[in-house]
Order: sequence, then C-alpha cells, then structure tokens
Amino acid sequence: MGQYNLNKIFQPVNVAIVGASEKKGTIGNALMKNLIDGGFSKALLPVNPRYDTLHGHECFGSVSSIKIQLDLVIIATPIHTVADIVQECIEKKAGGAIIISAGGKEIGIEGRKIEEKIQKIAYKGGLRILGPNCMGLIQPGVRLNASFASEMPDIGNLAFVSQSGAICSSILDLAFKERIGFSHFVSIGSMLDIDFGDMIDYLGNEPAAKSILLYIESLTNVRKFMSAARSVSRIKPIIVLKSGITPAGAKAAASHTGAMAGEDAVYDAAFKRAGIVRVDTIEELFDCAELTAKQPRPKGQRLAIITNGGGPGVMATDALGRYGQEPAALDAETLKALDDILPSFWSRSNPIDILGDASPELFSRVLNICFNSKTMDGVLVILAPQALTEPFLVAQSLVAAIKDRQYPVIACWMGGKSIGKAVDLLNEAGIPTYDTPERAVRAFLYMVEYTKNQEVLLEIPPKLNKNLVFNQKKAGDLISHAPENEFMTESESKKLLQAYGLPVIETRTASTKAQASHIGREIGYPLVMKLQSADIPHKTDAGGVLLDLRCDADVCAAFDRIMVSARKFKPDARLDGVTIQPYFSNPDFEILLGAKRDPNFGPVILFGMGGIYTEVLKDRSLGLPPMNRLLARRLMQETRVYSLLKGYRNRAAADMEKLEEMIVRLSQLLMDFPQISELDMNPVLIKNGNPVAVDARILVSPTKIPPFMHLVIGPYPAEEESRMVSADGQAIFIRPVKPEDAPLFTALFKELSPTTIYYRFFSAVKELNPKMLARFTQIDYDREIALVAIDETSQTERMLGVARIIGDPDGKTGEFAVLVGDAWHGKGIGVRLLEKCLSIAEKRGFKTVHGYVLKENRNMLALGKKLGFGMERDLDTDGYKLVIQLGGKHHDIS
Repeated sequence: MGQYNLNKIFQPVNVAIVGASEKKGTIGNALMKNLIDGGFSKALLPVNPRYDTLHGHECFGSVSSIKIQLDLVIIATPIHTVADIVQECIEKKAGGAIIISAGGKEIGIEGRKIEEKIQKIAYKGGLRILGPNCMGLIQPGVRLNASFASEMPDIGNLAFVSQSGAICSSILDLAFKERIGFSHFVSIGSMLDIDFGDMIDYLGNEPAAKSILLYIESLTNVRKFMSAARSVSRIKPIIVLKSGITPAGAKAAASHTGAMAGEDAVYDAAFKRAGIVRVDTIEELFDCAELTAKQPRPKGQRLAIITNGGGPGVMATDALGRYGQEPAALDAETLKALDDILPSFWSRSNPIDILGDASPELFSRVLNICFNSKTMDGVLVILAPQALTEPFLVAQSLVAAIKDRQYPVIACWMGGKSIGKAVDLLNEAGIPTYDTPERAVRAFLYMVEYTKNQEVLLEIPPKLNKNLVFNQKKAGDLISHAPENEFMTESESKKLLQAYGLPVIETRTASTKAQASHIGREIGYPLVMKLQSADIPHKTDAGGVLLDLRCDADVCAAFDRIMVSARKFKPDARLDGVTIQPYFSNPDFEILLGAKRDPNFGPVILFGMGGIYTEVLKDRSLGLPPMNRLLARRLMQETRVYSLLKGYRNRAAADMEKLEEMIVRLSQLLMDFPQISELDMNPVLIKNGNPVAVDARILVSPTKIPPFMHLVIGPYPAEEESRMVSADGQAIFIRPVKPEDAPLFTALFKELSPTTIYYRFFSAVKELNPKMLARFTQIDYDREIALVAIDETSQTERMLGVARIIGDPDGKTGEFAVLVGDAWHGKGIGVRLLEKCLSIAEKRGFKTVHGYVLKENRNMLALGKKLGFGMERDLDTDGYKLVIQLGGKHHDIS
C-alpha cells in the first residue's frame, strides 16, 4: 500500500502525538513521557483540546494546525475519530502514522467498517500506517520509544515483531531479566497497512538488525510475505512462533486478530520453503532470542558437552537424541589433550564429565581444548552446584575463556539461589544461559536448523533427463466440462492426469454388467473392478473395490456384488457403474500423491504413505508449487516411507527420478489450473521401480483467481521467452533464468576475460562460489527480472550472456546488470537482453532503473546511451551511475 519507504516511521525526527494526556496511567501519558524523554516529540495534541491542557507544553487543536513538517504522527484516540485524523495527516504530508487505538476488526463488523474507511483514505493518500490495535515501536539505538511500554530495552542486534501486544510485554520483561538487547521492537497490531512482509523487507535492509523474530497469529498478503522471507532469510535468521495451530487455537486467534488461521501443516511447509526457523512455544522463542542475540551461529550440529555431573550430561545427550542427533565424536588428538589434564577415570567420551570437584581453571582448560578441536561446532557448559563448586568463579573463568572469540558457547547453570550472581555475570557477558540441559540443546539445534537451511538454499537442483510436455488444451477441456464442487469420475480424473504426463493405469468405465463383461474380455485378466459414484468417494468403505478377477464369471459376479453393497452402504447414492482396470499384483510400495487448495497458500502438494491406512498412519509431507527435482526430493525425504523407497530387503528401490518427475508434473498442473480444489492419486503403486497411479479423484470448484496469481511463490514466467538473431546471423533463445542453470553460469564465467570480470564485479573474482551461483540462479520472479541468452545452434545448452534487474521491495525502482561472454561482444546480445528486461520492468510498473558502470567500460556506457539512460558521475565507484525513467523512453521490443 502506498510507497514502500518506512523510514519516516522508523527513523523520524519530528513526531506528533494525537491523544497526549497528563493523566498518569493512560496510554496518552505514557506515549508523551517516552517520546519527550527521547527528544522526539515536537507537537502534542490532547484528546479533547477544549478541556485538556498539557502544562509546560505547546498544544495544538489539530494536525493541520502544526507548523513544522511531521515525519510521524502517533494516534491514541477512540477508533471512530481516527479516519479524520488520518486525512489531516495526509493533507499535512506526514511521513507515516502509528495507530495505537483498538476497536477495529477484532470487535466485529462495525470495527471492520471503520478500518476499511481508514485504509481507503490512507491508500489514496499514500500514508503508511502501523497498527491499529498495536503497542507501537521501540528503537533503542536512537532512543525512540514510540510505544506505551514503560522502559527502554538495551541496544542489541535482534529485531522483534509481534502481532500481540501481550507477547510484546512478555518479551520485554524477559529482555530486562536476561539482558537481551534489540535493534527494533515492533508491535504490528491488526496490519491494516504495514504487515509482516513489509517488516521483513525493511529489517532485511537494516544493518543493525542481525536476526528477526516474529510472533504470528495470521498472515495477510501471503505472497508478499513469502517473497520477503525467501529473500531475507538468506542473509539473516528469521525465527517464527506461529499460534493457532489447533482448530480451537485458530478460532481463538481469529477472534483476537480478526483473521482466520490456516491449517498448521501448510504454514510449516511454507516456513520451510522460505528458509524460516519455526519454534513451538514462547519459551522456545525466548531461548532462540537469547541465543541469536548473543552468539555467532554454529557451522554444524556437532555439540561438545562439558559437565561437572554425569546426570546433566546424560540429560543433554537424551535431548540431542530426541532430535535425531548425538554429541560430537572426540578425535584422537582431542582425547589425548583431555587425558593430559583430566583424572584417569574421566568419562573419555562426550559428554566430557570433568567430575564434581572440577576447579574453575579446569573448566577453562577443557573449554580451550574444545575450541581447538576440528570435530566440534559449539560447546554447552553445564554446571550443577556441588559442595566443592563455586558457580560464580566458574562463570568468571568461562567469561575469560571466550573473550574475543567468535565461537558458539551456551551455558546451563542448574539450581536456584546459589547460582543467581553467576547467571547475572554470564548474561552481562553475552553468554546465553539456560536452567535445564534440554532447553540449551533445543536452542542450539534451532540455530543448527538455520545453518542447514542456508546449506539447502545453496544446493543446485538437477535437471530432468527429458523436456516435459503438457497437453494444456486437453486438460482445460476436461476441467471445463467437470461438474462444479463434485469429484470428477475416476476415468475423467485419469484422463486429466494423463494430459500432463502422469503415469496412470488403463481404466475403462462400464454402466452395465454386459459392458463390464465385454471390457473384461478386451483388457484381459486378472482385473480390478471399482465402484464409480460421485456420492461415495471412499469406495473401499462401501465394499466397492474387488481385486484379482480372473474370468468373465468373476467380472459379472463382481458387478452385482458392488452394486448391492453400494446401495446398502448409501441407498440414495448415485451409482454410475464401475471402472475396470488391469490388476497390479504384489506391488513393492504404495504411496499417496495429492493436492489441496488452501485458502491462504493456494495449491499445496502432499506426498506420503499410500493405501487404505493413509489417514491412520499420517505419514505425509507438504510442499508448495512451483517444484523442481531438488524440492521434490526434499518433499519425499521428509516422510518415513522414503526410507523404504530406497529399497528394503528383497524389494527393488523406487526410481526416484520418476517420482520426482511425477511431483514436478503435478506441480505444473496445479499451477495452470487454479480450479483444482482437491486431487488424490491413492494409491500410486510402485513395482520394479516404476510408479503408476491406479486410483485418482479430482474435485473442481470455481475460482475468480487467474492462473499463477493463486500461487504464493512466483512461477517461471514462460511468457517472457523470445528469440533473436544476432548481428552475425546466430539464432539465440532468450528466456528467464532457471535454478538448474548453475552449470551454464559456471561455463560462461570460465570463458570471460579478466577485464570483463572486473567490469561486471568491480573486483577480481576467481570463480563463482556456491553462494554466488545460488544468488544468480535462484530467482524470485516477483521481484527480480533475470534473462539469459542461449545459443540455439549448439548441441548442448550454451549461455552467451545474462542481464537482470533486481527490484527494490517498493516495486518501483531497480538496479540492472549485464554480462556477455567476450566472444559474443558487439553482436547486439547485451542490448537485446537489457532492452527486454526494461520492457518487462515497465510492464510490471517500475518507474526508475539504474546501474553502475566503471568509466573504462566504454561498451557498456555506449549501450546505456543507446537505450536512453542518463549518466551522472559516481564518486564511490569512480565511474558512472546510469539512470532511466521508464515510460516509453527506451526502445520497445514487445
């Protein structure tokens, strides 16, 4: 909504309070005190200017009467007065507003109408709004407390954003106790305008915020949230506590925030796809907050446990085991070093039990050995108070040992009164401290999860060994003739799946016994016969599935038996006959592959154990389109059945690439047809490695959302593909970048001269490392335009050049870059690529595109001039900044 820029809200100079009050214990009084103490409040407006006076302060009757330019207006008046005040803010050209006032959509229809009126006025005037029904925001680094919280927390590197004011208060209380500091502390409220997506984008570009914590009850613009999170999670951790995970919890969340919560498993899948670490409780959020704020992130999962008691060490080991982990192994070098300083009867394993009489010096020496070990990624130090132990002195030794070290160390000081001073010392020194080994281990593993997420993001998806072909026209015809809000027949469902290349078993329909007999003889025995009825989706429950029919008599008897059983099961059901298909005997495995349309996240793919026990075993994983081979493999790996699919005893392993292809094909079907509400292939039988769907049902329901807009992750924009002929007659295919393009980028880079590399990267780059390759190939198509030129005459794909425009979160501005291989300079490839990028940017609503070019790069400067860029000197690069205002000024190639 409006302009993206939130700087006026988060970095204000002149602040006005509407609703200021001298009456202690009121929100207006707390706001006034906090802002005056920080030196921000320049204008005070009482709730009722006629009767309220603020002694010693200049008061104003309205926002419009304030003479200075306002960056931020804080509104703490009854909700029914807010719309008029917002209009005044717009007329005053205020930078933004925080609406503290409650009574909006959370109270029902009347409140929702008031919010809609406020939103309409703000949107038209381009005013950014935080709230309503929020606590405000705090930025300790600039002494800004634009909230009614009574105290300012310490300065730190942790950004916290919460939908709940009560959670904000709880976190603040914890922060004072544990000495946790914040860069930003934001109560986001009802998200009339600024939402979680906006906040992630903003905090992602804030250097002071090293980690982001979110308390979420519901999401509004899910696609914006996913786009922002996928971008920012690559550079800093995002940790989420999502409430409303049960039906009752979701209902409570709806009444509290005025928005319905979606199915929790889908949120889980979305958070994983976005690289977000999810925690389950407030305690875990607190623990992660402390660890993230105070310690560097571990590079791996290998944890050393130093303890002065065997029991706590076992507890830590058990906690690791519950998460499928175990303590780090001690190599020979580490064992020898420990043998040299510990009693001969020490545990000689991890946990490293240094015994109850261990001195502070011994704790320190063991810790230093762990620091120098090559087999550890972090250390947990556990102290249990014992007769010969001085908790405070051990804490002092721990603080001294980690001074000036960037190494993950966490502490568990068990006990109560006797450890109080020691815990205070550890907190002051920035060492996260927990009261139980389980909490410490859990917090460490959450940070390990973030590290793993980063590794996964750097993985390059392999290509399929063939190009996928889809019959979109046939599929569209089948869907257009499908009954609304009813399941398609099994045979029609399978035809639809076949149109997208999904392997299904031959299936024919018979409405009479005679037809069934004829079809049986044509297909050949043995056969399977199944009931066909839109009113009985679970055919097995109605006795509607009969297997291994070996002759015509079996077929005729089966037809009668199924009809009788179905009528008995549901007398009023419509019985359309039966389906007949070959009997697939003794499969190695049964799996389920399906999909559903989620109201928040759009189509969701489900993979898991198949057969009649699917709903009982609940072995499933969820994923979001679009999918590639790598994402499909991860989807399968999250289930228990995946271990079986790799081969078990005398059963052959499933052909994993064929399963990956099935998931990719299903993903494309869901992307192309938002009308698909539910889809089941259950079971998909696998024999000798080959999968085939033997049963299928698809529910089609109308939707007003066009294709691709129903997705929360922007798909590959095939519509931007085009072709050109270079100046020397070479046929070239121009298309958007794909995640599978990493090998092409590597090959192109090897053909570049040092000069070309320097012109593109402004430094001498030796190779494209995995992080760079991931950045160049894993494109968020919603905010980035990236095109490659591919040689169509080559037997294998060969990349000749690449151009991109990286959009700012506002969707209005972007920065371009162009790179063409030396052998193809001067052939019009760079011009065409950038021209096409600019055309797409203009179509998407970009207003300005800029780029930086070194002064020696005459070819690029000439290209910019040719396309209509203006040039200005840039002192930072000793070159030029090229800028173009879009709106028809560049060559239009569309």
